[in-house]
Amino acid sequence: MAAPTVDEVLGFAREHKLAVLATHRGDGGVQMSPVMVGVDDGALVISSRETAYKTHNLRRDPRGWVCLITRGFFGEWHQAEGRVTIESLPEAMDALVRYYRAVSGEHPDWEDYRAAMLREQRVILRMAIERVGPTRQG
Repeated sequence: MAAPTVDEVLGFAREHKLAVLATHRGDGGVQMSPVMVGVDDGALVISSRETAYKTHNLRRDPRGWVCLITRGFFGEWHQAEGRVTIESLPEAMDALVRYYRAVSGEHPDWEDYRAAMLREQRVILRMAIERVGPTRQG
């Protein structure tokens, strides 16, 4: 079975939002975080905070890896890796709104959402997919 294409991974991510993001810690180890993933302009996007370990790790080493899974955990899954750029506020606000819409739909109070994004010092982590992996066991 051939590895999926980038378009197939993006399609899977549009339907299945759960993933684990891996980054490199300063000591060379791996730090993993459960995340919700959206798709925006051909990239995988994740909302994080300026103060989060994953954000610090990606500022130092922009390589990231995600394993996208279904809510049922077992079954189809996809993995992708690529360089991650970090979009900070205030420039990130429009991307944070698009992210929310991609993973949750419409917010009942966008003014409150925007205020929360500022309060929480939210950022968008944007992964340009450079490589996709196998989706089956060996």
